[in-house]
Amino acid sequence: MTPRIDFTSDAFFRDPPKGIATLRASGPVVATRFPIVGDVWITTTHDATAQVLKDGTTFTLRREDGEVAGLRWWMPKLVTTIANNMLTKDEPDHTRLRSIVDEAFRRRAIVAMEPRIRAIADGLADELFAAGSPADLVQRYARILPLSVICELLGLPQADRPRFIAWANTMSSLTNVVSFFRLVFAFRKMRGYLEQQLQVARTQGGEGLIAELVQVEREGGRITPDEMVSMVFLLLAAGSETTTHLISGSVYELLKNPALRDWLEEDWSRAGLAVEEFLRFVSPVQFSKPRYIRRDIELEGVHLKKGDRVMVMLAAANMDPAVHDHAERLDLERKPNRHISFGTGIHFCLGHQLARIEAACALQALFTRWPRLGLAVDPSQVNWRKRPGLRAIAKLPVIAEVRQPVDVPGARFDARRSRSQPNTDRPSSSGDAARSPAI
Repeated sequence: MTPRIDFTSDAFFRDPPKGIATLRASGPVVATRFPIVGDVWITTTHDATAQVLKDGTTFTLRREDGEVAGLRWWMPKLVTTIANNMLTKDEPDHTRLRSIVDEAFRRRAIVAMEPRIRAIADGLADELFAAGSPADLVQRYARILPLSVICELLGLPQADRPRFIAWANTMSSLTNVVSFFRLVFAFRKMRGYLEQQLQVARTQGGEGLIAELVQVEREGGRITPDEMVSMVFLLLAAGSETTTHLISGSVYELLKNPALRDWLEEDWSRAGLAVEEFLRFVSPVQFSKPRYIRRDIELEGVHLKKGDRVMVMLAAANMDPAVHDHAERLDLERKPNRHISFGTGIHFCLGHQLARIEAACALQALFTRWPRLGLAVDPSQVNWRKRPGLRAIAKLPVIAEVRQPVDVPGARFDARRSRSQPNTDRPSSSGDAARSPAI
C-alpha cells in the first residue's frame, strides 16, 4: 500500500529526502492523489522519470480530444488558453513553437547579460535592509531579481514591476480550488496587459524579446495570437517564479550551514558548481505536468494502463541513490551531478542558462555585500508555501550581522555562531569543512 504523503505540508518540504525515500520504498512508480490534479501515478526514480519525459509517444501531454492533460472540466476557458503553450504541446506543435522562441532567444545573447544581472543583484543587495531589519529575503531580493531580469529581457517597463510582483505572489499562493479561482482573476489582468504590450510591439517596435518574437512572427513564424500571448505569459512566469525559489532555497541552506558559505566565499569561481547542487538538492520544481498514457505499458516493472495519468517527480529523481552517492546530503563539490531539475527530452527548460547565471550572481552579490548575513529566526520557524509541486519558502527573515542570540517562542537559536565558528552539527567524513563542503 502506498503511504499517504501530503505534498503541500511543511513536514514534506522541510525534509524531502525522508518523504521521497518513503515513497520510493513502495516502488519506482506509485499511485497517489495529488492536489487539484486528482488520482495519478508518480515516478520515484531517475530512470522512470527520464523514460516518461523522453517518450512523448507513450506519455502525452494531451488527451485524445486535444485538451491539456492537467486541466479539469471545471476550469475556465481563460486557463485553457494560457495553458496552451509549448510546455503542454506534443510534436509537431511543440517544435513549431519552440523554434520561434529559440530564434528570438538566439537574437538575445543570454551570456552577455551576466554583467547586467550582477549589477541588478548588487543594487538589490544594497537595498535589502532599506525598509528595516529583519528583512524578508524572498520579497526583498529573491523575487525581485529574476522578475527584474525577465522584464528587461522581454522589454517590459521596469515601472510595472510592482504589478508583476503582485501577480507572482498570487501564483505562489495556489494551494486549492479556492485559491485557483483567485489566480484566474490575476490571469485575466495579466493576459490583458500582455496583449497590450504585444500590440505596442507590433505597431511601434521596441527592444527586448517581445519585439523579437513579433519580428519572427512577421517573418513567417506560424503562431496564433492566443499562442503568442500564452508564450509571453510562460516566459514571464517561468522565467521568474522557479528562479525565485532556487535563490531563496539556496540562501536558506547556506545560512543553516556557515561552513558551506565559508567554502563558497573563499572562491566564487565555485559558484557554478554550487548552483548545480542547489538545483538538485533544493529542486524548486518538484513535479512535472501530468501526462496521459496512450497504451498499456510496463514502467520499471509496474503495469500502467492506457488512459491513466502519470506525473514525474523531479525531486525524487534528484534524490535517487542509484544515481547520486549520498543523495540525501548537500554536497557543493558533487561531481558528476546528473540532476534533472530542468527536465530532459524535447521539453528541456529553455531558460536553464539564464537561471544558472541569475542564481550564481544572486549568491555572490548577496554574500559579498553581507558576508555575515544570518537567519533572524531558528530554521525550524521557516515555513514553505502550501503550493503543490513547487518548493517555495514563504518568508525568509534575515539580519545583516549575526551577533546576539535570537529569542524565538518555543525555541532557542544561537545566532552568535558565525563564519569563524564551525558547524559542529554537520557530519563530515574528512574533517576539514572547507575541504569537504557537504552536509
